[in-house]
Amino acid sequence: MRLTGLHHVQVAMPSGREDDARRFYAATLGLTEVPKPEQLRARGGCWFRSEDGSVEIHLGVEEGFRPARKAHPAIVVDGLAELRARIAESGYEIQDDAQLEGYERCYGFDPFGNRLEFIERAGVEAQHGPTGRMRASRRQRI
Repeated sequence: MRLTGLHHVQVAMPSGREDDARRFYAATLGLTEVPKPEQLRARGGCWFRSEDGSVEIHLGVEEGFRPARKAHPAIVVDGLAELRARIAESGYEIQDDAQLEGYERCYGFDPFGNRLEFIERAGVEAQHGPTGRMRASRRQRI
């Protein structure tokens, strides 16, 4: 037996705020909304996926919602500086933390206060410019 990757990460959200989720996850992060299965649509929330399918985040409505300020997914990115600027320019909170050896990272907070870590292999942008065309070799499906 072995674990081979993550299919998706679910993040909680309050009821009725799907449009706020779309502004952050689609417009700011650049993910595409994907339809939820018919049997799950009545629960609310929305699902997002990257163009290449390597990142998938499901937003699920949670009664008595409280944001995850500590627990978080870590999303591998190419072009961390550009993403960081987009998040800040869109009015969302950004937070720096100690860097990990070989990586640059920051936290961004979605409109509900959930913490998301964005992490890039150190030197990717310096080697390939702000678009970061080189792909990180240890990318996980999230």
